[in-house]
Amino acid sequence: MVRKVVVVGGGTAGWMAAAALGKALGTRLDITLIESDDIGTVGVGEATIPSIQEFNQMLGIDENEFLRAVNGTFKLGIRFIDWKAPGSEYFHPFGVYGIDMGVNFTHHWMRYRKAGGNADFGLFNPQTMAARSHRFGRMAEINPKAPRVNYAFHFDATLYARFLRRFCEGLGVVRHEGKITHVNQDPNSGDITSVALEDGRVMAGDLFIDCSGFRGLLIEQTLKSGYEDWSKWLPCNRAAAVPCDKVGPATPYTTSTAREAGWQWRIPLQHRTGNGYVFSSDYISEDDASTLLLQRLDGKAQAEPRIIRFLTGHRKQMWNRNVIAMGLASGFLEPLESTSIFLVQEAIVTLIKYFPKDGILPSQRACFNRDLLAAYDNVKDFLIAHYKVTTRDDTPFWAYVKNMDIPESLKFRLEAFAQNNQCLVQGDELFKEASWFAVLVGQGMEPDSYNPLADVMAEDEFRWRIDRLREGTAGLASTMPSHESYIARTCPSLQRVAV
Repeated sequence: MVRKVVVVGGGTAGWMAAAALGKALGTRLDITLIESDDIGTVGVGEATIPSIQEFNQMLGIDENEFLRAVNGTFKLGIRFIDWKAPGSEYFHPFGVYGIDMGVNFTHHWMRYRKAGGNADFGLFNPQTMAARSHRFGRMAEINPKAPRVNYAFHFDATLYARFLRRFCEGLGVVRHEGKITHVNQDPNSGDITSVALEDGRVMAGDLFIDCSGFRGLLIEQTLKSGYEDWSKWLPCNRAAAVPCDKVGPATPYTTSTAREAGWQWRIPLQHRTGNGYVFSSDYISEDDASTLLLQRLDGKAQAEPRIIRFLTGHRKQMWNRNVIAMGLASGFLEPLESTSIFLVQEAIVTLIKYFPKDGILPSQRACFNRDLLAAYDNVKDFLIAHYKVTTRDDTPFWAYVKNMDIPESLKFRLEAFAQNNQCLVQGDELFKEASWFAVLVGQGMEPDSYNPLADVMAEDEFRWRIDRLREGTAGLASTMPSHESYIARTCPSLQRVAV
């Protein structure tokens, strides 16, 4: 029976795994986490998607307490600058457009647009309108009868790991400080039996969770699980990251700005702003990328840029023998749509779904690997679409991604969307119709046609409804206070958190 779980590596992934397993199965599990203060984590300012709320709620974490602990801000979506072409801009929000009037509202917008209506589809989404005026508020507090406005968070990943560590220790999770020097395997099955620390301690376990980062100490260095390389579609393989001083109010959105050989992130926190240049070393050097990043900051740099090297893709087996890889140990997809923590969360939820009771079964491993690969695949195709659907060819990098071959699954989806506004979204996919619509239309792919159900409504009634939806959306956003004042009122001690 699986009784002893050993988590190798801390950071966000390790402490999320320990917290969730401790909360869900703590009464029947002995959970140990091994990490070394001498081994750094990749942790930078993190941007998330709304599913992080579900994770915190599962743990029973108070949202305001969480925000105070991690110097967090709220996030309504992502602002994309210069992706379609230099000078262009669009917003990918956490929420739908309009309301369903017999068919998805985007089809009604297509009717409206082709009749000469305003091309700004953001007018029909409250997250977009609130973001433009730097507003935010939980609608449950402002007007419980109003439609829900989805949101996520920006936070300091290092502080989040510390927060979860305190939470885990309250659940009985035991942390051991030290470096692993040797991994012991069963000579017959090949399963991991224990890990040895440099001070001579030996930690035995029935199930091991590898959160050791890119090196994959157990999943790859020991078990040789193999790696699926996706760099031909996602060629960025470096990130230069640096925090800078906060200047002005924190925006309730992440900013992604296309650059000559990749893109730059901006993540607003309460105490600073996180910045990074994600780039391909085939098109720009690390030194040049770092120099350009420093020149483009909107505040004084707080450190020298740190280079993070990666290879987009995933382990061919994320659950191999009695080892499950999570976080960077399982794979890496660039943070263009803030999916890193989501994929950790997805691995945790999937593990709990298939958690072994009387020993690990091959079917449990197979189902876990199938489900996680599907999640990675869905995110992969969505990220590739950002690069492929562009009019840019002004640098060698953009010329390559604009003209590169793409997976058949994405090719089919883009063709269906271009012809008739069909996103072909399956029920369990992370990115729904509104997300595909925001990115594809935002980057210039306006469908040729739309579902004829959108033409059933009489013209006068249609125009009346469109006007009321636009007014209602603007009105809903206007009821929110400024993002900065809402944080100050909700989490008044936020800026005094020690870093």
